Amino acid sequence: MRVYFLSFARLWPRLLLVGLVLSVLILGYGITRNKNELPTTKPYEAIYQGSSEAKKVALICNVVWGEEFLPEMLEILRKQDVKMTFFIGGQWAEQFPELTELIYKTGHEIGNHGYAHRKPSVLSKEQNLTEIKKAEAIINDITKQKTTLFHPPYRDINDIALDVANQNGYKVIMSSVDTIDWQRPAPEVITKRVIDKIHNGAIVLMHPTAPTVKALPVIIKELKNRGYDIVTVSELIKQ
Repeated sequence: MRVYFLSFARLWPRLLLVGLVLSVLILGYGITRNKNELPTTKPYEAIYQGSSEAKKVALICNVVWGEEFLPEMLEILRKQDVKMTFFIGGQWAEQFPELTELIYKTGHEIGNHGYAHRKPSVLSKEQNLTEIKKAEAIINDITKQKTTLFHPPYRDINDIALDVANQNGYKVIMSSVDTIDWQRPAPEVITKRVIDKIHNGAIVLMHPTAPTVKALPVIIKELKNRGYDIVTVSELIKQ
């Protein structure tokens, strides 16, 4: 019995040391795990709408096809004294530099819609950068203006694409009202989709299609009748 007590007395300091080491390891794991599980704040956010305090809205148009409808759209906008923000694909601008220049020279805002209309979420950081910068260079060559607004193709975005855009001086613009006019529904359907969902600060997404051309003057008239000021995206989000 005495031999057992003496052996335990010799082992006790070692057992105490082992216990302390295990405690430190367990505590450190818990702190690290909790730290990793804490929610993080993203440095950048996409913009879906402007301020809800002002009765302003912006109309945006993605352009990677539909060039046959753009002259009529521009004429409607001229007659209604409305400026729109056109997000232009770089590849399209290469094919139609005169139309790109006309959009800019008639006072409309031009944004970046990537080069080849590829989904940002399936691209690497380098590929996302190439899409934006290639379109930027082409549009700048035509208009002599650097684009600073980026609307991702397919309204598709992830953290990588968001960071790439923002780190290169772009605000990522989404939309809060989608006409889904690329499906080419009746003009009345397009109008109803806008009017039913319109709100202060709305960003309304369109495309150059035949039914959109027919719906556009009706939409503009109804928005004005309801007291909305139709502005460019930059004007909408500047505050």
